[in-house]
Order: sequence, then structure tokens, then C-alpha cells
Amino acid sequence: MENQLHQITAKFLAFALLSVALAACGPATEEKEEPDKKPNIIYILADDLGYGDLSFLGQKKFQTPHIDQLAARGMVFTQHYAGSTVCAPSRSALMTGFHTGHTQVRGNRGLNGGQFPLASDTQTIPKVLKKAGYVTGAFGKWGLGYPGSTGDPLKQGFDVFFGYNSQTIAHNYYPRELKDNDAILTLEGNQGTDEGQYAPLLIQQRRIEFIKDNRDTTFFLYMPSIIPHAELKAPQEYMERFLKRTTPEPPYQYESLLGPETPYQGLDDPEHPRYKAGGYGSQTYPHAAFAAMVTLLDNQVGEIVASLESLGILDNTLIVLTSDNGPHLEGGADPDFFDSNGPFQGYKRDLHEGGIHVPMIASWPAKVKAGSQTDHISAFWDILPTFADLIGVELEKNVDGISFLPTLLGEGEQESHDHLYWEFHEQGGKQAIRKGKWKGIKLNVFEGNEDILLFDLESDPGEENDLSEAHPELVAEMKALMEESRVEDPEWPFEEKIQSANQP
Repeated sequence: MENQLHQITAKFLAFALLSVALAACGPATEEKEEPDKKPNIIYILADDLGYGDLSFLGQKKFQTPHIDQLAARGMVFTQHYAGSTVCAPSRSALMTGFHTGHTQVRGNRGLNGGQFPLASDTQTIPKVLKKAGYVTGAFGKWGLGYPGSTGDPLKQGFDVFFGYNSQTIAHNYYPRELKDNDAILTLEGNQGTDEGQYAPLLIQQRRIEFIKDNRDTTFFLYMPSIIPHAELKAPQEYMERFLKRTTPEPPYQYESLLGPETPYQGLDDPEHPRYKAGGYGSQTYPHAAFAAMVTLLDNQVGEIVASLESLGILDNTLIVLTSDNGPHLEGGADPDFFDSNGPFQGYKRDLHEGGIHVPMIASWPAKVKAGSQTDHISAFWDILPTFADLIGVELEKNVDGISFLPTLLGEGEQESHDHLYWEFHEQGGKQAIRKGKWKGIKLNVFEGNEDILLFDLESDPGEENDLSEAHPELVAEMKALMEESRVEDPEWPFEEKIQSANQP
């Protein structure tokens, strides 16, 4: 496993040096930014994109050239972690700077047509950035508060929101409607069984418009894409990149260029209550669809970069790209076929590395060294303090995160975490600690399990060898850290479930 990581790193560095050299030979872009102007910030959050789903990190079934180029232009974080192993708590950790032992949203709980909301007085990334004069916009999937609630994105610091308020509706790529600030935009092309308006394309148009409209200001663009979360759907032009026509005349028949396919049977009945309301549609070519979706995401990243470049603001724009958790197994997805979790074990809903160890790129041509990488251990809850540090704003509330700005800029002394903590409220309850090279995982917490799996991630990134019997002192330390790293929340009971399981 360790050799595999080293090989991927070596290939990436070679690619990065070549890309930077080629870029240096091309025409220079005229930059309009003043040297001391605060940078624009774009945070791109893929949905269920695995560590191995990018070609510069080893993906062989398809290529992601625009994201690869973004990595070559900036810094790759090889030890970065999502806030959780599912959507809502991961995004809550991102927005609030608290891990799942302290953050407000610790699970995927549906409520009033959306999700459990953040409180009105929550300190969030957009609220902090607005203090420094940033214009803020979110375009994609929210999932941290149903419409009109205290967690509505327009009440959490965003000036503009367009996309899916509910992460359940965001399962569908041809929804019947999207949220447009406080209004509802009906998608006439997606009524009944029609699939005429692919939501990620509509959302991308609004992102580009936001960039153009705010080119003379300082802006924060939050881009929580729904790709490549189930269902497996992509426009035909993208599908045909991975399909071969086997008939000369329409209606065309196809074969997948990725080999034999096992069709997925989903919901296609418009009268079914979950049709276009969270249920996954059918897909004849799941492998081709997944490759097409990530290809589309890659193209959208390229469009964002091209827009910034054409406006002369790329040099002073910090672009961060990552994923909210590991690869999923839903809606016909086949992460094993694509080796989506790369060298790691586990998927979405696991606290093994495959569920929470995610790719992360930070590109800022004016400040971040091209072709660089770091093994600094970081997590979603570090993003808020890092952005605050970047723009010189003091946080009103202490958080669990630590600014990694010194690492990003290659200046000053970088503080490190003593440990990272996760808890998961599904599948019997799970907890995990990362402390240095050591990783402890406790499963079936709500059933009273006290056993902790222990792994040495330095020599065993795939978590194949449990060393708990050989290191009882470390197991005891992991157990203590799991107990002290959380505060009980009545909305997300953890301790009472453990106590109930331990009753005689």
C-alpha cells in the first residue's frame, strides 16, 4: 500500500513539473488584481468522490485532466479528511469549524422537506468572510437546514443560493424544481417522465454568472456539486464518450467501452412517491454513467478556471477542491470496478480511511507553489480558521480546527492537531481517532462494544492489520480520547444509547 502511494506521488510530481513548464511557455494572462487585494475564494466540494477517482491519484478507467491541471498548479494535501462519512455532518463540520463530537449537525436527519438546521447564531464560513467584505454565493447542494429555517443558506451568510436545499432531492439529476434564493424554479423540461434539464448544467451557468458579476469585487463561491452521488445520470453527449454505437440508425443501441455492464433497475414510475424525490432512476450502463459524470465535473472545474482566466482574476483566486466523503455503493455504483477508494479500505458510511480520507487540492497561483504537496494532517474543520487567518478576521468563537495557512504559503510555523475525531450515528454507532500515525476505530458503539481496532497508517494505510493486542496502552489512550472529544447533544444522543446497551 505504501509503495502504491509513493508511486502515485512520483507520477503526480512528474506530471506537475511538465504542466508548469508547458504553462510557462504559453501566453501570459494579464492580471487586473492589486498585489494586496484579498483573494477570491472558490471551494469546490464533490459529492462522494473517492480518493482514487482522479487520474492524477491513480484512476485508470477515465481521465480528469482539468482537475489534474489544478493540482499541478497548486498544492496537494495527501493527508486530508472529510468532516464525516456522510453528507450533512461532513458539511456541518466544514461550515462551523467543529468536528462531529461538537458540531450541530451530526447525521443525515430529514426534516420538513430538508435537513436538520444549523442554529441562527452559528459561526459559518460565509458569515466570517462577509466581515471582510466578501460577496458570498452557494450553488449546488446545501443540506444544512430546510427552506425558511434558521439553517437556510440565506440565513447562514450567503447572499445568493441556487440549487438543491434538500440533499434528498439532490439524489436526482433531473429534478422537477430547484431553489432560487427564496423562490422555487420549476423545471418544465423535467415534469412527468421527461428529462430535459440536467440540473448540474443549470447550476454551473449560475456559478459562471456569479463570477462574472463579481469580478470587480472580492467573492466567495461555494460549489457543492452533486456529482458523482447516485443516481447515475449524465447527458447523452457525455454518456457517448464511454459508449459505442452498435446500430447505424436511431434508435441507437450501444455497448459500453468500459466492458460488460450490469443494468441497475431504479424508480421510473412518475406516480411513485419517491420518483424525482430522492429515488434513484434506472441506468443501463452504470460504469459508463459514472465515468461520464466525473468527466462532466472535471469539465466544470475547467470552465471555472477558464472563466477566472478570461476575466484576469485567476492569479489571485484561491481554489480548493475536495470531496465530502468516500465513494458510495448506491444506485448501481461500483466503486470496486473503478478502485475509487484507491489504496484505502472502506466506503461512504465507514470510518476506515476509504470513507473519510479524501483528495484535496489548493491552487492560488499568486501565493501557492505550483506542483507542491504536503503530508500535513488536516480536516474539514480546519477550513474555517484557515480562511479567517487568510483574510485577517478574528473568530468570535473558538473552534476545533487549526489554520493550515502556514503550510499553504510555505511561511511560518505550522501548528498540528494532537488528534482528529469522528463519530457516526448510523450502523450501530461508530467512533474513530487519528493521532499521528495511529488510527483507532470503534464499531457497534450503541450495542455496548468496547473493542477498538488499532492501525499504523504509516506502514498500513489500507488498515489491514489490527495491532490492538500488541499495543494495549495505545488502545486505552484511544478510548480516553473518544470519551473526551465529544459533548453530548440531546438532538444527537450518543451516550444514552451506549448506557441503554450496557443495562443488565
